[in-house]
Amino acid sequence: MFNVGDKVVYPMHGAGVIEAVEEREVLGERQKYYILRIPLGDMRVMVPLSNAHEVGLRSVIGEEDVKKVYEILGGAKTKMSSNWNRRYRANLEKMKSGDVFAVAEVVRNLAYRDREKGLSTGERRMLDNAKQILVSELVVAQEAEEAEVLKAIDEVLQ
Repeated sequence: MFNVGDKVVYPMHGAGVIEAVEEREVLGERQKYYILRIPLGDMRVMVPLSNAHEVGLRSVIGEEDVKKVYEILGGAKTKMSSNWNRRYRANLEKMKSGDVFAVAEVVRNLAYRDREKGLSTGERRMLDNAKQILVSELVVAQEAEEAEVLKAIDEVLQ
């Protein structure tokens, strides 16, 4: 159970802060929702308390894990399928997992591939999305500005 003010991550959307816990009626059913404000894109998201765990809602990483994210970004790429479809599905599964380290791997591996061979439109979109999700968590975890986190990520990926 999270509380108002907690910093959390909602997989595939990014990190934010719980602004409220409200009871709402949706599709004829009354239940309680976490109301999240996700700073990047200035988005508000409602997550039912009853299935917050199933959708992967989790706390934002701490300082030690921030260091590990940057280590992953600067590390060697992992083996990826040469088949575009398999590679795309594998990366999508990593992103859906909500695991920040898996998302960092996707960013690193797609950035390597982009430099080596270029990316298709779909993979370019996936790289941008994965980077945005990663940036949102790092911004909240480090209480930093988006521009400085983006710069730090780009420097590590070079």
